[in-house]
Amino acid sequence: MKNIAVPLALLLAAAVAPGAADIRHLSPELQKKVGETDYASVRIKNFPFASEAWTFRKFTFFETVAKLKELGVRGLEAFPGQALAAEFPGARFGEAMTPEQIAKTKDVLAAAGVTLYGYGVVDIGRTEAEMRKVFDFARTMGIRILVCEPEDDDFTLLEKLVAEYDIKIAIHNHPAPSKYHLPETVFRHVDGKDPRIGSCADNGHWMRGMIDPREAFKLLEGRILDVHLKDRNGFGTGPGVDDVAWGAGAGTIRDLLAELTLQDYDGWLTMEYENEADVDDPMPAFRKSIDYVKSITYYDGYTQIFRRGWGGDYEKHGWNHYGPGHFEVDPKAGVLKGQGGMGLLWYGKKVKDFILDLEFKCAAETTNSGIFLRVPNVPVSDDYIYHSIEIQIDDHSTGLHHTGAAYDIQAPLTGATLPPGRWNHMRVEFRGSHLNVWINDKQVLDWEAGPGGKVRDISPEGYIGLQNHDSDSPPSFRNIYLKEL
Repeated sequence: MKNIAVPLALLLAAAVAPGAADIRHLSPELQKKVGETDYASVRIKNFPFASEAWTFRKFTFFETVAKLKELGVRGLEAFPGQALAAEFPGARFGEAMTPEQIAKTKDVLAAAGVTLYGYGVVDIGRTEAEMRKVFDFARTMGIRILVCEPEDDDFTLLEKLVAEYDIKIAIHNHPAPSKYHLPETVFRHVDGKDPRIGSCADNGHWMRGMIDPREAFKLLEGRILDVHLKDRNGFGTGPGVDDVAWGAGAGTIRDLLAELTLQDYDGWLTMEYENEADVDDPMPAFRKSIDYVKSITYYDGYTQIFRRGWGGDYEKHGWNHYGPGHFEVDPKAGVLKGQGGMGLLWYGKKVKDFILDLEFKCAAETTNSGIFLRVPNVPVSDDYIYHSIEIQIDDHSTGLHHTGAAYDIQAPLTGATLPPGRWNHMRVEFRGSHLNVWINDKQVLDWEAGPGGKVRDISPEGYIGLQNHDSDSPPSFRNIYLKEL
């Protein structure tokens, strides 16, 4: 028999990982949903990296900021009580900081390019005066999310304060006997509340409680405002079970990121690494974690150009419309649906070389739409159609006017669209004058772009636009990402 070397982390995971019967499923419905979700096919979106300061609890707050700058991590969630800095002996991060300490902290964060986005887990208090003290401190520091475990079941006062301060509350789930250790308890407290009240989902603590975090994430869909992401080499709290770098344990990290992608979670991906063996130097684990996530991220380097606003709903911020008709926005599902026509919804930034990645759906075989590339000037008339390339969407037509064609110039190499009512994935890559287009992973265009048909000339840079054509068989778009090259 061959002597096969097995990594220690995998041996530990095999030794302590529970069998299927050991997991406490939240419900048969959620268990079924997880089982039926094809996580492997999900194109993972690009989540910004952050750290819970507890990961660097052996260091001062200022030292933590310096380490995040070294890592290239741009987000930080502070915890109350961390030593502030050597230059402020005895000072701790929190509401008792002096104006001088606050000013210096802001300067240190700004110089490092680190955003202090969150604060927790913090005792939010029970009275209005106690809560306002925390909210006032958050507003002073520019903190947008307070992570806490409120003592009271009545969230009336919290709803009043999140609306007044426009600061979010994320309920954390420390292990039992914490009040919120069960995902169902968190859900019951946030369901139906102001959308600024939600969950700080800590998958590691759910693993400690023998709960599949994928089910917890599904249960809390639409209510996850913050994530403390951990990987562990097994479930439960037995000997040898501990935190490991993302992707090295039993935490199904790729599945969780796929679930967050499906939910279009738009917050930070926050590492909280609690392994006491590495408390003096968590940097290697952090680097391994970042490398792992980057290796599975499809949209690494992309910008999501149709996205949620601060209130949680999708909006056409940054987009403009020319001509008749319009695009309806489904604020919860993140879908643009063309109505009326014929007009153009264009994104308000000129780009030169780029990759555009999106999904589109046709309502019927007669759906007619297109994606315009390098519109040279702000559209004020229909003249833009003569000076930009349109990637056609029209399965009813053929040749130069069929889906995937450079409209009126270059026919697609093949047909690749799915039937009406199903979503299609399109990837457009425009480098210099060379244009490549893929639909559902089939290359439909490989073309050295040039004038032809109705197109008189092509600009080296311009705007991207989505065409609305009519209301009888409208096109729909979602998951729109742009990567400038």
